[in-house]
Amino acid sequence: MFKIVVPLVLAATLVACGDDADGGDTGDVAEFTYREMVVKIDDAVTVWENADTLAEAQAAAEAAANLVVGSGGPDYGDRDGNGNIDGDTEFGVLPGLDGSPVGLASALSENPCIVADVLGGDWTDPAGQWATMHTAIDAWTPDNNTMPSLASHPMRIVGWATFTLATDSLDEAREYGGHAELHVNESLVAIDCAAGG
Repeated sequence: MFKIVVPLVLAATLVACGDDADGGDTGDVAEFTYREMVVKIDDAVTVWENADTLAEAQAAAEAAANLVVGSGGPDYGDRDGNGNIDGDTEFGVLPGLDGSPVGLASALSENPCIVADVLGGDWTDPAGQWATMHTAIDAWTPDNNTMPSLASHPMRIVGWATFTLATDSLDEAREYGGHAELHVNESLVAIDCAAGG
């Protein structure tokens, strides 16, 4: 349902971000690919927060989380145990646990808006960045919202997806989807800022 595969040519775009072989600026391409992925996440979150069943909400939450973390990221895969990998992708918004594959936002890492709100800081230690997210998720309770401690809005989407996958309440799942939508919006604002909009 939410399956996407980013073409391998994208890897070259990310690695070569800056000037292409013809001397042109590839920054616009990188911005487009990041924006495209955030729009796919937004589509999944829209399904999630408007789901008619808990299974539908959880599948959409899985898709959103997988699109953020990518194939090398934490807990990537069949998070809801339904036999499908919703949001199947090689490249996520953020880098994998060992930095590979690189995240789509990495191509924009010179921009302070992306660093502050999307990457949430320096990614020279990807495993450490993801460990920070896991610590916040593990400490979260309905009465102790630790998500604001994460500078990365995409990481917060993963957090709300994790809570959705752990609930047996459709109302809670939809509420968590609403929280995730706020962070999708912030991720789009960051790319507009990066583009000078």
